[in-house]
Amino acid sequence: MSTPFLFRAYRTATALLEPAVLGLLLWRQRKGREDRTRLGERQGHPSRQRPKGHLIWVHGASIGETLSLLPVVERLTQRGLSVLVTSGTRTSAALIARRLPPGALHQFMPLDVPRYMRRFLDHWRPDLALIAESEIWPNTVMALDERHIPLVLVNGRMSDRSFKRWQKFPSVIGGLLERFALCLAQSQDDAARLAQLGAPRVLVTGNLKFDASPPPADPRVVAHLSGLIAGRPVWLAASTHAGEEGVIVAVHRALAKRHPQLLTIIAPRHPHRGPEVAAIATQAGLRAGRRSEGIHPDRATDIYVADTVGEMGLFYRLSPIVVMGGSLVAHGGQNPIEPAKLGAAILHGPHVHNFDDVYAAIDEGRGALMVKDSTALARAVSELLSNPALARDMARAAGEAVQALGGAVERTMQSIDPFIAQAKLGARR
Repeated sequence: MSTPFLFRAYRTATALLEPAVLGLLLWRQRKGREDRTRLGERQGHPSRQRPKGHLIWVHGASIGETLSLLPVVERLTQRGLSVLVTSGTRTSAALIARRLPPGALHQFMPLDVPRYMRRFLDHWRPDLALIAESEIWPNTVMALDERHIPLVLVNGRMSDRSFKRWQKFPSVIGGLLERFALCLAQSQDDAARLAQLGAPRVLVTGNLKFDASPPPADPRVVAHLSGLIAGRPVWLAASTHAGEEGVIVAVHRALAKRHPQLLTIIAPRHPHRGPEVAAIATQAGLRAGRRSEGIHPDRATDIYVADTVGEMGLFYRLSPIVVMGGSLVAHGGQNPIEPAKLGAAILHGPHVHNFDDVYAAIDEGRGALMVKDSTALARAVSELLSNPALARDMARAAGEAVQALGGAVERTMQSIDPFIAQAKLGARR
């Protein structure tokens, strides 16, 4: 296999810039974006011992990607294999640590620096690497290839925007994709783009997120908060981004007279924005409480800010109506599968290109509704609050649409079985 000039330049540049990369890590630590106690993992230094026997390395960039891989991780550990799960964010690490099955462990993904990756692979010596969605890092891909460790892209995505960007560097992306033993794509469109960019072996297995278990919640906490808000009309704005909370607060104010005691829950996509979200509500003359401060919603609470990690399962269970964030601004939308599985009627804005296929399926099944602006959002929320039967029908349709699109885990496991068998055979020899 050839090594394109641009890749060689990238590898040299990242090696030379290692001191600057360390400076970036320290800056991120000061900003609270890195775990100070585990900063070495980002440089390839292990903080755990390698388990004996076969080890499969599974990587997802952030919360969504990592959680989608959990059913695969569970299947692998059930076969007696050890699994190393890596991710790149503090929030994903905090959440995944609580949900990994026995036989699996978590480390932070090293940054894509040659020495960091050598150090990482020297210690963990994986028999197979599974990388989720679109995490195609040149030094990582090349290091695995040089060690003859099979690399499989699972739940693969290639958005139209990324496709057009990679088309400007055909020799680079082609040289990387040809080193993947297999690419398992979420959709026919993803598969076609990957193949056109140079992936020689592509299969469509579907979206793993349809098979992921809904996020858990402590039944006692659900019961306690349900009791506190009993009798109140409730709706949730989930995984919101900057620019959306102001819209949600304005809609709350527009609806409050028609729906007395209305409670609006806002769960920002990045919990550290909790104070900012609460300030938006306060400036609008509303009373806000923040979950991270241990405050429970009382009868005077207008806006409840769910600014904690790992509690979306709780808030999806509390609200029969969910507006998905990232869709009212040009972000691309957040994943609606979890609220669909937990019995919510779903509303979303027009910007859902990150999950086009998912939203199209739920919209077509009438489990979700697109609202083009704040006026349409207020009208839709009001109608659902006034007509609980309609909300229940939408929720049922959303759940059925998601269930019909399942099966990706089984297809993924069937596709990677030969690589697992090959790794075991090679070890015996």
